[in-house]
Formats: sequence, structure tokens, C-alpha cells
Amino acid sequence: MKKRLLPLLAALLAALGCARAAAPAVIDIRTDGLSLVLCANDDGTVVLRHFGGRIDDVAPFAAYRTHRRWDHGADDEIYPAAGGRNFRLPALRATHADGDPNTELRYVAHEVLPTGDDNVTQTVVRLTDRRQPLDVELLFTAYAREDVITVRSRITNREEGPVVLHAYYASALTLHGHDSYLLTQLRGGWADEAQVEHLRLAHGTHSISTRKLVKATHSENPAFMLSLDSDRFDERHGEVIAGALAWSGNYRIDFSIDEYDVLTVLAGANPDGAAYTLDARKTLATPEMIYTYSAEGAGRASRNLHDWARRYGIRGGKRGHVPTLLNSWEGAYFSFDEKTLCGMIDDAAEMGLEMFVLDDGWFGNKYPRDHDRAGLGDWEVNAKKLPGGIDRIASYAHERGLKFGIWIEPEMVNPQSELAERHPDWVVRADGREATQIRNQWLLDMANPAVQDFVFGVFDRTLALSKKIDYIKWDANRHAEAFGSKYLPADRQSNFWVDYAEGLRKVMERIRAKYPDVLIQACSSGGGRVEYGALKYFDEVWTSDDTEALSRARIQYGTSLFYPAAVIGAHVSASPNHQSGNVIPIKFRFDMAATGRLGMELQPRQMSDAERDFARRAIASYKEFRDLVEEGDLYRIGSPYDPSGTFATMYVSKDRRRAVVMAYCIRYRGHTPVPQFRLEGLDTATHYKVRELNVDHARCWFDGEVLTGAFLHHEGLNPPLQRLYDSAVYLLEAQ
Repeated sequence: MKKRLLPLLAALLAALGCARAAAPAVIDIRTDGLSLVLCANDDGTVVLRHFGGRIDDVAPFAAYRTHRRWDHGADDEIYPAAGGRNFRLPALRATHADGDPNTELRYVAHEVLPTGDDNVTQTVVRLTDRRQPLDVELLFTAYAREDVITVRSRITNREEGPVVLHAYYASALTLHGHDSYLLTQLRGGWADEAQVEHLRLAHGTHSISTRKLVKATHSENPAFMLSLDSDRFDERHGEVIAGALAWSGNYRIDFSIDEYDVLTVLAGANPDGAAYTLDARKTLATPEMIYTYSAEGAGRASRNLHDWARRYGIRGGKRGHVPTLLNSWEGAYFSFDEKTLCGMIDDAAEMGLEMFVLDDGWFGNKYPRDHDRAGLGDWEVNAKKLPGGIDRIASYAHERGLKFGIWIEPEMVNPQSELAERHPDWVVRADGREATQIRNQWLLDMANPAVQDFVFGVFDRTLALSKKIDYIKWDANRHAEAFGSKYLPADRQSNFWVDYAEGLRKVMERIRAKYPDVLIQACSSGGGRVEYGALKYFDEVWTSDDTEALSRARIQYGTSLFYPAAVIGAHVSASPNHQSGNVIPIKFRFDMAATGRLGMELQPRQMSDAERDFARRAIASYKEFRDLVEEGDLYRIGSPYDPSGTFATMYVSKDRRRAVVMAYCIRYRGHTPVPQFRLEGLDTATHYKVRELNVDHARCWFDGEVLTGAFLHHEGLNPPLQRLYDSAVYLLEAQ
């Protein structure tokens, strides 16, 4: 009863203009192994007292004091605003309708909301400015078994006129009591995505951010790990906090350490150059920030995120796997006809693949899509290439026992297209300035509802080309720059950055309402939309346009820190590789692609008979352990950054009865000792039979042996991987 009365009394006091909350309140948000503790102080401020290992008795936090000097700024507020005594980076900075630049948020109420899921708890904390009718709601969602807590914010303007939001982050997380913070982040570029960097944070501010809007995760990714009290990234030991932002737009994550050694993490949409005008009686909902905590190193933090993602965070998590596939791009590029495609379908079926995907080049008549300079935006079937239409190709794939997929890029347009001629007003460009081109294309203005209708229509009409389309590859091959929107008023132009991302979300909501069962890949030039905002609607991501297996070792390793293998599209491509020119054995190519959703991207007719025979064998083997890759617990044993040049990736079933180990050598080791891979995640008392896949005869002493989990954990496997491109796949099954 007391818990119910407190929010009501606080709300009444706030309504009367009282500056003080009714009484201190401790807000306890927890999972099985994680606690987030907030306190509403007697001055109405809501502060974050603890984020980390679970604490069952949180009552002492009501009396907890940080001993921060009164002249050293505000305490660790859960959503710090620009105003009052706060001089740290604000989560919210606003200019109110009357020109007041100050905001001081105070506690109004909190409540626990029903979810219908006994694993999920939602807590809403309501705040309001002490003077202006500007409200903030913080929604915390706790996932007990996964040890994940997410947070997002809603900012509501009850003022008489528009409020300009200069900063509007999703969340603020403060951490204290630690001697050091080692930041692990992903960086890179096109065809070089998800490269891992480690950085010890110093006093001041470090940011992970982008203003590219589209292809926003090529050079940075809105995810990170913090190793606490350590200068070493460790898979198995130590406290680690991991975070990931779900947002398909510009983002920014700030890490600021102040003079009290308090680290504040701000995460959300990037406010740089994107002041958002929020009209009266309107609400802005921020993206969602996902957090987890591990007391068992980075490996446990990854597994927490993967478990959460498969159950709650990704579109395809509850709907089974994306089929193995052959994609036409590197096998045919723009040069194909029906005969070419049907031949590739025959080859895919003969090798045991499950789907054929027709990539770019199938559309455009006035401006045929024979290259990347024309036709984009004109989504009618090219009659010269495909006189029988898409249905003939899709039907042929189904007749051969394959599903069928097709490529689209609906957010973009070539200047040489009928769409650009009809709707120049739909192109993102500033008045009086030239619209810049990237890859010979312009960006369509997704802030415009008419463009949203068009983009939805592209998807809708493409599906109408055949009832046998099972999969859409959604590409986006340029970012935003030199922006301007014909739709938005002159004084709302900076709203474009948020409104574009919101426009994409609205389109995807419509698509998923009408087509819940169509599989969709977020490609975005490879690696450009690898984030949980996209994965709410897409079944998988294309992690990089670099299909070379050696490069993919680091790309797929980095991606695995935050995203589960089930969403990682990984393809076997030609040798010499089209990007690097490297000549790589087909076994290494297959063994590397098997750590994600296996596919192929080449012209099968250019493979030797021996390569085709091996492909059949490797695809069949992959189907034996695919469930482990998609649903199992990931254990990274070493990394492709290790000086040894060897590492392994391991997936273990939830019941610990089966596992698959994939081991690689990525540099010549001469006659140095062979690697020793001590296996994780197994039951030490269980006996496992070890079987090497895709080889004609035993290459290791342990192939075919039955070994205990204790032996495999403490002693491990020591395969003779000493030459560049040596690799092995081992299946372990309980006896």
C-alpha cells in the first residue's frame, strides 16, 4: 500500500508546483545476476546508485552518500539535464518555449508495469522539470534470465509552444568505485568492418559516433564493452559491462570520466547538428539502449546479449533459421539472363543449398540496370534480361527444391532513372545546392510520408511479382550528406536526421504487419546496418562486402562480441577472391563461413569437380551442426588478433550434450608448437566423442576418441594447425 501511495502523493506535490518529492524512494530494478538501483532524493532528484552485480537488500541505498562536494556539480542523476547544478554532459538539453535554456528534472512517480512474461519486468520512472511543463519518462525493461536491462526515454512537451531539444539521449549510466575502464569498441570501413580496438579511458570524454545516417555502422558500431578494473580484455575473468544501441540512424555514445573518477555513459541519437524541434503536445521517443553485466569476463557478456537477442531482440529469433543460399552477385554481377540464373539454380540445388538469391540488375527498361549508373528507382522487371518475369525464375527455383530471394534498394535513386525525372522533390538536397552523388545515386527523403509510401510500395510490388518470393535482400549503398528536405519546413530542417530514421521504422512496421513471414536481410553495402534497431525488423545482416575468408576472420569475430551468429551472413566466394585477389583453399573458405549463416557467392560453373564435391560435403556437414551455431552458447578460444596466428570458435548446446569447434591458422607457424585449445562450456563429467568433419582420414590423435569434459577443459585439443589456411571442424557429441 505504501508503494502505491508514494507515487500518488509525489504526483500531487508536483502538480501543486512543489519543488520537493514526498520522501526518499529506492527503485530496485534487477535480473537474476544484475541490479540497477535508483534513489529519489528528498530534493526530488533521481540518482543512479548501483549498476552491477545483484544486491538483494537495497535498503541501505536510501542513506547512501557519494560525498561529492556541493560546488562540484550535481550528483549522479539518472537522466542529467542542462540546468541547475549539472555541468557534466547532459542527457537532455532544451530551450523551452519561453526561451529558458535550463531544465531541472524532478521525481514524479514510478511504477511496475505488467508484461505478460514472467521473465520480463518493466519499470517506468516519471520526471518533470521543476518549472516548465516538460516531462521525461524512463522505461527500464529487465530480462531476468539473460541479465539484460534496456532503457529508453520519452520526452513530452506540455508547454504552450515548441521546445528545441539540443540533446536527447536514450540513457545515462554512471559508474563509480573502479580504478580503470578498458573500452572495447569496433571500428573499420567498407570491406574492413568490425575491427576490434581496446582503449583505456582517461579523464575527459571519448565518443563513438556517426553522422552518416545510412551505412551508419561501417566505421563505428553503436556497441561496446567496458572491462572494469583491468587493462586486459579477458574472455573468462573479471567484471564486464556491455552495451548496444538499437537505432538505425545517427548515434553517439559518450564516455566521460570526471574529477571524482565517475564514468558517465550517455547513449542515444546523435544530437550534433540535429537539434529537434518538438511541438506542443508532442512526444519524442528515443532509441533503446541495451545493457548487460558479467562477472565472468567478456565471453559471458556476449552470451547474455546473444540469449537476449535470440529471444527478444531480433526479428528471426523465434522463427527458425535463414536457409543456406547461393547469391548471384559475385557470380554474375549485372550480366545475366534466364539461362544464367537457371544454371546457377541447378548448381545450388545439386550442391545441397536451400535458396537462390537474385541480386542487383533485374530491373529497369527505359534505363536498364546493366551497371550501377542507371535504373535505380524504376522497379519493373527488365524485359530483355528476364522476358518471363521474376515468377519464371522463382518458380524454377521452387521446382528444384529451393526457396527464392531477390535484391532491392528502395531508399536510393539513380539520377538516370524515371523516378528521378518524376520526383526530383523526393531527393535529399539543400535548396540552391547540388545533390551529391555516391555510387552514382541519390538518397530519397524518408522524412517525407510520400517517400515512405513509395518505399513500402517497392517492397509490396516486388512481392507481387511472384508468390514464390521467400526472401528480400534490402541494400543501401550510400550515406547522407549535404542534407535538405523539401518536405520539412525551413525551421525544422535539423529534424531530418531523426525523422529519416523514424520514417524507415514506420515503413518496416508496415512491411512486417503485411509480410510477417518473408525473410529480410539488412545489407547496407555490407556492414552498414549491423545494429539492434535494424534487427527488430530484419532476420539477418550482411556483415561485409569483403567475402575473403581471411578478412572475415576478424570481421566475424568482432561482430560476435555483440551479435549472435544466427544473424551473421557469411559466404564462400571465388578464389582468387574478387576483393583481395588472395588464393584460399576451399576448405578454409567453408570452415570460416560456417561460423555464421552459411552461403555461397560465386559462379559454380567456374568451380572444379573436386571443389563441387567438397562443397556438397561441407554443406551437408554444416546442416549437422547448424542448430549449434544458431542457438548454442558461443565461446571464443583466442582470437584472430593473437600473435600465435591460431584461434578457435566454439558453440555449445544449452544442454551441453553437443558442441562444434572450428579452429584456424591464419599465419605460417613453421615448426613451432601446435596450438592447445582448452574447451569451454562442456559438462566436466560427460564423455564426448570427438569427430573431425570434412576430411577423408584422421588427421589428429583424438579424432574418433571419447574424452571427458574435464579432459577437454583442462587439457583440450591440439590439432596440428601450422600453415596458413589450415583449418578444422570438430563435432563433439555426448556418449
